[in-house]
Formats: sequence, structure tokens, C-alpha cells
Amino acid sequence: MKREYFAHSENGNNDKHLLAKHLRETARFAESFACQEEYRPLFKLSGLVHDLGKYQLEFQNYLENGGRRGSVPHASWGAGFAGKLKHSDASIAIDGHHKGLPDKAAWKSDVNPYLHDNVAGFDEVISAFLADNGLNEASLVLPQLKLDTDGFKRELFIRYLFSSLTDSDWLSTEEHFDSEKSVLRPDRTLPIDFMLDKLEEEFAAKSKVGEINQLRNMARDQSLAKALLPTGCYSLALPTGMGKTLTSLSWALRHAKQNRLKRIIIVLPYISIIDQTARELKKIFGEEWILEHHSSYNEGQKTATDKNEDYSTEQKRKQLAFENWDFPVIVTTTVQFFESLFSNKPSKCRKIHNIAESVVIFDEVQTIPKEIVLPTLGILNDVQAVMRTSFLFCTATQPAYEKRPGFNGITTIMPLIEEPGILYDKTKRVTYHLLDDLAPTSFSRLTDAVVEHHQSALVIFNTKKDALEFFKLMESDEKWEAKYHLSTAMCPVHRKKTIKDIKAGLDSKKKILVVSTQLIEAGVDFDFPLVFRALAPLEAIIQSAGRCNREGEMDGFGNVFLFVLQDARYPNKTYQACAGYAAELLQNDIEQLYSHNVFEKYYASVFALYIDQTKQQGINNARKEFNFETVNDSYRYLDDHSEGLFIYNYNDESRQLLHSLQYKEYLSRDDYRAMQPFTVQAYENFIFQNRGDVKTSPHGFKIWYGNYDPATGISVAPMEVDKYVV
Repeated sequence: MKREYFAHSENGNNDKHLLAKHLRETARFAESFACQEEYRPLFKLSGLVHDLGKYQLEFQNYLENGGRRGSVPHASWGAGFAGKLKHSDASIAIDGHHKGLPDKAAWKSDVNPYLHDNVAGFDEVISAFLADNGLNEASLVLPQLKLDTDGFKRELFIRYLFSSLTDSDWLSTEEHFDSEKSVLRPDRTLPIDFMLDKLEEEFAAKSKVGEINQLRNMARDQSLAKALLPTGCYSLALPTGMGKTLTSLSWALRHAKQNRLKRIIIVLPYISIIDQTARELKKIFGEEWILEHHSSYNEGQKTATDKNEDYSTEQKRKQLAFENWDFPVIVTTTVQFFESLFSNKPSKCRKIHNIAESVVIFDEVQTIPKEIVLPTLGILNDVQAVMRTSFLFCTATQPAYEKRPGFNGITTIMPLIEEPGILYDKTKRVTYHLLDDLAPTSFSRLTDAVVEHHQSALVIFNTKKDALEFFKLMESDEKWEAKYHLSTAMCPVHRKKTIKDIKAGLDSKKKILVVSTQLIEAGVDFDFPLVFRALAPLEAIIQSAGRCNREGEMDGFGNVFLFVLQDARYPNKTYQACAGYAAELLQNDIEQLYSHNVFEKYYASVFALYIDQTKQQGINNARKEFNFETVNDSYRYLDDHSEGLFIYNYNDESRQLLHSLQYKEYLSRDDYRAMQPFTVQAYENFIFQNRGDVKTSPHGFKIWYGNYDPATGISVAPMEVDKYVV
């Protein structure tokens, strides 16, 4: 009688998971995830051999009799066999399918004993595997893939293969242990024609009267003329307020139809923009097609105040799609997107294979940190080449991201707009001024300058300290009908409410004052007649101006004043250096700010002059050497050494949520998502200095029991500005 081998222990039906069945299922899933025909055999092979080590008698005894989880390692056996077959790409992916993609040296250490016949029982395990699956070893020897010789594209291919294998393994295991959950996974293809029809209805309903609307239509027509080009990297440079969200989506849908692409991924820098974008798309297309995925969003969020404790079927489907991005349209953050691409962790990497055969739209692309821009652009180059993906870079301030001497950027970027300069010239809405010719300005002088215009005003600072201090000075000023503060010292739900209140105030033509940090600069569609901006890098200045006379409905131009504070503070040294360089340019010729390509020239100069490339080269070298764990540890999209503080005293809902969580032994991902709207990121030194107001919960997260100002957010004592979280 033929022996039965098992992959997993019993499920709720008292059935064990047959190992051969699990291997076939994993191979089937993995093969289906390959975007090129030539990849399919290796993807299938990886699925077939990944759990070869489970043919060990010790592993079968472990399943039968129990034992400590992980006490019988098995991943290295499959990796060793793939290595023996000379499929090193598959070997690396298999070796890491539980612990994560390894560094090259660690992988070699794992597989070398198998390659040199130093593992007892290896041949017997291979024989059992071949016999149980009706295979012969010769059928598993495949032609070598012809990837580039410089290493980067092959490194990306291994990430792609690893993602496909990991997701396939988990999907097969889920089918065994939780079939009800498995059948809930969304099975939806991108409904391109339906979405195009809905977009056309949206465009048809918009006014076509006036020069701005005519220019929007011209920009859309020019973009769509290039939708039928093959997959590649494209740019959409449009002035603020020209409707780039819907124009980019219209192009993406037609481009996806032409190139048979499977999904659209919209990548945005800030949660506030994601909320706004996702809300707009859901309104046009319906909730069921849009997956909104970021740290503070929980589809179907449950808290102690909910009357209905059950998720809807649709909400459950979206929860599952968070794991691997198997959804038609995804709206996510730059942090989520890039830290997944550079990760070596199985849970983070599950989604990577679904970036293949997609259109990825990067909005506000200028926000990619300059300190990591080279490895970031490098991996996008490789994704485009290996995974048949198109990228669209959208911004009002287009950086110099294309490859040039001394800058190894994107190989080719095709602009969708033929002559963007015409659009920028015709949509000029503001006049720039240098307050006191950028001589250091006191808060008192700044107050007078803001008040004397008798208009609603937006004042933007570079740090939370400066914004808070100025807001406190203006708080008692009765010249305004309403005053608002915005910063990341406020928890997300508080910021969201404040933004809504500000928009209502502007719509009702109230005279309001808003004091903000730079979080307001991208995607928040405020429209002020007057903006004051602390000296900043050029992209921040131009983005700030996008909050002034945004719709062009004022008589004449809006006014943007740039100023330098006395004892000015900056977020970091790079930011300060770039702001200083911007000051030099503008003092020489402020008219440069009206040129559509000024930022591209500025960016190239700043990168050459002020950006230390040591770290970037280190990440690229680690990629080239196939040191996946090192890359994971080195790449940080945000490197601010902050930690989340749950705000207990925000409102009754935050207090009730915390009370409901304290009775749980373990917290789920849903619990952590429910906490995010009430969580503020604070620096480690602030937490240490105010440790009397900070408690660590039994679950490990930190809770702020101190003061939370209803206008300005987390604080120690409202008037003690110097102790404020920075």
C-alpha cells in the first residue's frame, strides 16, 4: 500500500492536507501568477518542490505526534533540491518562504550541504517526493532564464518569484484550514469598459465653460492620445487644479485595455489624499471596485460603539484583499508600496506579484525622499522590465528622475503632455513675494503681515513647534471668524474633521486663518486668497502655492509670501540645505517660479550638490549582491525614529475602544487598524521625557494619558511650547 504524506495537520473536518495535493495547488497558483510565458515553468517548479522537506519521516512524525512548531526544518531541503537542479533563483525563494528572503551568504550556508551530499536521507526524501508526485528528476531540469547580467533585474525576478510562491503557499493552506474564508476571496477582474463609461459620464457632467475647463479637456485629450503605447514609464506634469486624478485614471484604463493589464494601483504620499481620492473613486465607480489600504484605514472597522458586530461579506473580502492586493483598483501609500517592494518578509511580500501586469499611478511623485531616490527608481526600472508593469508619474512639480550622467534614474520617461509650459503659463494664478526680501522675520512682524491683508489666510511652517507657537499667538486675535491648526500632532480622525471644517469655512466665504505644517502641501484642495510659506525646498514652495487661488476664480492673482523666521527650525539638514539653495535662486530671480521646468533643473542641481549617496549606493550594492535581508534592514522610506501613541483622551470613542481592547488576550490586525485613527506618531525623546503620561499596554502598544488639546492635538501643557512634541 502506498504511503500517504501530509503537508498540514487536521482541519475542522478532521482531514489532513495531503502533501502532494498541497504541492500541486501551490504550483498551480504560482504558475498562474507568472506574467510571462517563459516564467511559468520555474514558477510551477518552485511550488512543486518548496515543501520537499516535509517528506522527511521526522516531519511526518511531527504532524502525527505533535511537537514544537518549527522543530523539524523543511525549507532548506526544497532549496537544496532546487539548487541541485541548478535553479538558484527558485532555491533562494524556497529557502526564504517561511523565514524571509536571506542574504546570499546565508542562502549558500543553507543549501551547500545538500549540494555536496552532506545531508543524511536527502536522496531518500527526493525519491519519496518524485514517487508521490509521479515525477522524474529529468522533467524538473528547465532552460535557464535570460535575465540581465548586471544582477538587478534578476534580483527583482527573485522577489517576484518569492512573492508568488509565498502567496500560493498561503492560499493553498487557507483552502485546507478555512475553506469558508478561502471562497470569500474576491474574484474580480478590472471592469475597464464599465469604468470608462462611468468616467465619460463624470466628464460629461462637468462644465466645459471657461478657459480652465477647456485646458483640462485639452490635457486629457493629449494624454489619451498616448494610452495605446506599450508598457513603460510615463509622466503627467499638470499645474495644480487641472484634474490630474481623473485624467491619469482615464489614461490608465485605456492603457490597461490596450496592454491587457489586470489592475490599477494608485500610490499617494499622505493619508489625507488617500481618503479624498478613494472617496471620489467610490462615488464614481462604486465601493466594490476600490480597495483603500493604509495604516489608519479599516474597511468595516469595529469598535465598542458598533451595534452590529458582524462584518458584511464585502468587508470580509476587502480584509482578505489587504493581504495580497488581489483587487481591481487599489489606493495605497508610498510607504506601503515601497517598503513592500524592498522587504524580505513573507507577509509584506505577498502583494508584490500583483504589482505585475498593473498600471501604477504615482501621485505627488516629488515626495520620494531624495536620500533613497536612486534605489527607489532603480527597483521601478526593474519592475517595469521584469513584471510587465507601467508607471505613471504625476505631479505639478516634476523631478528630474530620468537617467543622465551621474544619475542612474529611470531609463526612459515618456511625457503625456506635449507642451506643458503652455498649460502652466495659462493657469498662472498667484503672484510670489519675498517678505522683507527674506530677511529673518519675527513672529510679531509675520503677524502684522498676515493681518494687514484682511483676507482668509493659510500660514505654513516647517516644524510643529513653529506652527504651534504662531497659532497660540493668533488664538486670541478677534480679526478672524474662525482659526484652525493642522499638524501631525493631531490624530488622523482629528485632522480629517479639521480639514472638513476648513473647507466648509472657505465655501461659506468666512474670513478664516489656518496655521499648518507642510502636511497641507499635497492633495488637500484648499483654495485661499493668501498664503504665507516659511522658506522651504522649491517643491514645497510650489506645492504650497497650489493652495492659493486654486480654482482661478479670484479677480486678479492670489498672493504667496515667502518668509524666513528668526532662528528658523527645519525638519532635517537636507531640508535646510535645499531651502537655502531655493533662497539663493529666488533672491537672484523670483520670476523662475513661474517657469514649468524650474523644479526639474533645481532637483538635478540639489541632488548633485547636497545629497549624500553613500546610503543609496549601499542599498544598491546589497541588491546587486542578492543580500535581501540587508536591503530590508537598510531601506526605510520614512526614517523618523517615531513611535505611535494611542490617544486615550481624544473623545468617548477613543476611550471606549481602549476599554474594549483591554479584555482581549490577543489583538488582531483589525484591532490595530481600529486604533490607527486615534494614534499620533511621536519622537522617542518626547515619549521618554513625558514617560509619566505614557503607559505601555499589556499588548505592547503605548498609550498617551496626558493632555490632548481640542485645537492643536497632543501636548504636555498648552502654553509650554518648548516641551511640545517635535
